[in-house]
Amino acid sequence: MSDYMSLLTAASQLPVADRLRLIDELTETLPELSPEELSPEWQAEIERRSREIDDGTAQLEDWETVRARMFQRVNLSRES
Repeated sequence: MSDYMSLLTAASQLPVADRLRLIDELTETLPELSPEELSPEWQAEIERRSREIDDGTAQLEDWETVRARMFQRVNLSRES
């Protein structure tokens, strides 16, 4: 069994809270990647949302609030 498969097998056996924390922490270690070319539709959507932010009409939430809500939905705390 490869190192990857051994790691995946071990990680899959962790409790849900630990798997979510592992995903979160691994995601933070990824390098910033150049995005692929965006379709004209996505580019227009990004520009629309950017205008809403600039105009002050967008309802924004910080990442910590979104993350806390995600963990709350599965009845877990980040420290679990």
